[in-house]
Amino acid sequence: MTPLQIVEVAIAAAMIGGAIWAMRRPADGADRGNQGPVLLLVVGAIVAVHGLGLMEYRPSPAEVESDR
Repeated sequence: MTPLQIVEVAIAAAMIGGAIWAMRRPADGADRGNQGPVLLLVVGAIVAVHGLGLMEYRPSPAEVESDR
């Protein structure tokens, strides 16, 4: 992993952790009705996938063979 990918994964973990913290129910049982934590969780998941390198293009063996 490159240093940039490590930073991306760390930021994604912080975003997911912040979303979990924001989603917890208040002590008085009131409903927050806020979509912010859900959006933060989704964006954190996307950043984590990108930081782990799962969105990189990897050509298939057939594509590599056809380029020769």
